[in-house]
Amino acid sequence: MTARPPMLSPDALVAHLRAGLGDAARVYVPGVAAEPYVLAEAFARDPQMARGLTFFGVWIPGVNRTDWSALHETARFETIFLAPELREGFEAGRIAFLPLTYTKAWRWLETCAVDAAILQVSPPDQNGNCSLSLSCDFTPAIWARAPLRVAQINPALPAMPGAPSIPLSAFDAVCEVESEPRGYEAGDLPDAFAHIARHVAGLVEDRAAVQFGLGKVQLAVLPALKHHKALTIHSGMVSDPLLELLDGDAVAVIRTGAVLGSRALARRLKDERRLTQCPVSATHSGAVLAGLARFTAINSVIEVDLFGQANAEFVGGRQVSGGGGLSDFLRGAQASPGGKAIVALASTARGGTLSRIVPRLTAPAVSLSRADIDIVVTEHGAADLRGLDLEARAGALIQIAHPDHRAMLESAWQDIRRSL
Repeated sequence: MTARPPMLSPDALVAHLRAGLGDAARVYVPGVAAEPYVLAEAFARDPQMARGLTFFGVWIPGVNRTDWSALHETARFETIFLAPELREGFEAGRIAFLPLTYTKAWRWLETCAVDAAILQVSPPDQNGNCSLSLSCDFTPAIWARAPLRVAQINPALPAMPGAPSIPLSAFDAVCEVESEPRGYEAGDLPDAFAHIARHVAGLVEDRAAVQFGLGKVQLAVLPALKHHKALTIHSGMVSDPLLELLDGDAVAVIRTGAVLGSRALARRLKDERRLTQCPVSATHSGAVLAGLARFTAINSVIEVDLFGQANAEFVGGRQVSGGGGLSDFLRGAQASPGGKAIVALASTARGGTLSRIVPRLTAPAVSLSRADIDIVVTEHGAADLRGLDLEARAGALIQIAHPDHRAMLESAWQDIRRSL
């Protein structure tokens, strides 16, 4: 009979992990709904347990708010996203930001040094297997390589269709604590997003494969697709807006790496036969995306300039996020037969005083090149940039800017054009 790992308290589990590691060890910690924040709290109760450790993984702004580098003055943290909660650690040099896409982050996790993994899984089934449940995006890239593996078994996590599982016996030690999985709230929708949703919905064909980035665009657009037919939802993450599509004919297939929302969403999807949970190697693969007919990638950005370049990571020149899967999905859409690479954004910010269609990007780095975007959508319409020259691209983008800013953009473009 296969030996079961010892069942410990969270504090004892952290001590067990620490005892098996030397100084300067590297510890993988999953993000999205699988972040084991119960164990972060255990580290915080005895900071010496985090001494010298480098924690790493993929954590999402607005979802994973724990600064694991703050657990001890010598702890470190590696991530592909930044968020307000990480700003202090980043400025202090405790946090290393890696500007990686999701596909490159997968390769990083497949090959980087790892000494231990801290996971969060569902209770074992009758065969002794624990599901990765709501979050199977990156963990399959690394968990088998970790010499030391511990886990929080969380009864709040259901076994999800298609999600990879790990034998309970593969863990060195576990604790069992029920805790609310990390969720996501996009907040209230400004009025502009009803118009954005209508424009985007008009670009989505029946029987297309559709991807949504996390946030207000997904919250607005998904309900606008309820009268479409036989869509394939192929996305890195899905959240509560998906609930509005599940009882009609709009959705034929759902493939995702993470379910990030309420318990109602998890309950609804745990028996959903249309759902398959997949790792990033499947959800973001260029070859997979190119093989999807009419793959339509719909994502949000912070600003778009008159060349058709986009910034999705900087506000006021400061890194506030990361590129994530954005370019993976947009380039996959461009490689798909009949695919469309769409970015959507409200035309203004700061109460209408700031145009988000800008003459030139204000960001210190470009998130999306001018070749990555097919269509830009604001509440004022859709600018299809495919096949347009420089003048026509700028003109199309000016036409979907807020009317109060169009004259400024026209004048700025004339100055830019003379300088080219």
